[in-house]
Amino acid sequence: MKTIKTLMLILVAVSVSACAGPQMASRNATGPAVTSNTGLAHSGNAVAQLESTNVFIPDVDIAKITVDVPRTLTVSEKNTYYPKGDIVWRGDMFGDRHEQVKAIVMQSAQSTAERLQGSRPVHMHIQVTRFHGLSEKARYSTGGVHNINFFVTLLDPETGATLRPSRLVVSNLDALKGDAAIRADGLGNTQKHRVTTFLSQVIQTELTQPMGYVDTNTGMFVALNRQ
Repeated sequence: MKTIKTLMLILVAVSVSACAGPQMASRNATGPAVTSNTGLAHSGNAVAQLESTNVFIPDVDIAKITVDVPRTLTVSEKNTYYPKGDIVWRGDMFGDRHEQVKAIVMQSAQSTAERLQGSRPVHMHIQVTRFHGLSEKARYSTGGVHNINFFVTLLDPETGATLRPSRLVVSNLDALKGDAAIRADGLGNTQKHRVTTFLSQVIQTELTQPMGYVDTNTGMFVALNRQ
């Protein structure tokens, strides 16, 4: 079985060259990770428990937003088809990728907050566990997906009490590739713009639907990314 799986991975790398790296503990938040604002620890057993906890708070008003991109998340700058790392991002100039990711998620959350003007104020805390885009090589050849995963916790903005326990959100956005990516950049529809808009929609769905956001992307790259 191990030999067959290895051959399959080699075939995939050569023929389709998936953009997203192999599953890592931090991507699915199966290893210990503590939010800097809530102090909540997410262990492997806790993830299953949190995902089964379905607490829906209707008519929310996002009064406060905090975003945590832990420094324990690894960054890959390798220009390979299959870069390994929790953070793979090329939508900004080379720099502090943790801060760049934090800024994108914050902007997405703020855009969501502008659209949600409910009667129940909440403090929304987001902890990113994976932000995996495309390397240059993958973007201009095979394409792939933007795989972005994060925990969402809703707290009382005054007392800090937990209103809705942490829930892991898994999202996948099909990435543009080749000539389509080049044309989109020329029109201002950059990776950063597409990801920011997509994340805002994901967050809004997570907060306004009883079952939260459910990723329905069943493409080949998504399937490979979950192996």
